[in-house]
Order: sequence, then C-alpha cells, then structure tokens
Amino acid sequence: MSLVIQEHARARLITDGPDPRPVPVELICDTDAPQTVHVRLPGDVDWAFGRDLLESGLRGPVTRGDIRVWPCGRAQLVLELHSPDGVAVFQFDVAPLIRFLHRTHEAIERRAPAPAAPAAPAPAPAPAASVTRA
Repeated sequence: MSLVIQEHARARLITDGPDPRPVPVELICDTDAPQTVHVRLPGDVDWAFGRDLLESGLRGPVTRGDIRVWPCGRAQLVLELHSPDGVAVFQFDVAPLIRFLHRTHEAIERRAPAPAAPAAPAPAPAPAASVTRA
C-alpha cells in the first residue's frame, strides 16, 4: 500500500509588480515513487521532478530541464519553472521544504525491507577421529 507524504507550504510568486503574491502550494511524495516530488500549485497545476533536485537546490544552484532551483540566503529557496506559456518564479521559506524532505526520508526508511539476516555460519567440520595403536 502506498503512503503519500504531503506538506502544505506558502510560496511567493515573484512578478514584475512591486510585491510578491502569496501562493498556497502542496508538496507531495508517494513512497511508491520516492525519488519524485510533486509541487501542486493552484488550478491543479502539478510539476513533478526528482527529490534530489530539491535537496541539491537547498545547497546550491541546480538546473534540470525546465526547472531551476537555488538557495536565496540562508532561509529561502527559489524555484523557477519554465513552460511554453512562460516562466514562473516562486520563493519558498526553507523550513517547510526541509520538514517535507525529512518526512519523506523517514517514510521511505520505514518502508524499506529489513536487511536480510546474515547467513548462519556453516558448521565446523567434525574433528578427525584419531586412531591409537598399541
């Protein structure tokens, strides 16, 4: 059975206007596909990309295809999404992102099969019978 990790976050849509616009965002990771995260935006817009992209973007700039992620200071992250309709730039506080990633790692570790027990050692060979001649 699949376990879905969800985290509600608030991003700021960066526009040409003077003030960024707050946008509710849902972060989603299905443990049946643990390497993929979804960022769901209003209007059922869903962007899926590798969880490692989000993790790497917390430490430094990274680009994969139409998605760019980079840290902005110590407490924020920028997510830039390119599509045929244009570019959308969102700024996130890192705390909910880190919490989400931590929860995904915990859930995936819990679902991982327990390591196989080491094989029992082979029995030691019986000592050779000694023959005493008188």
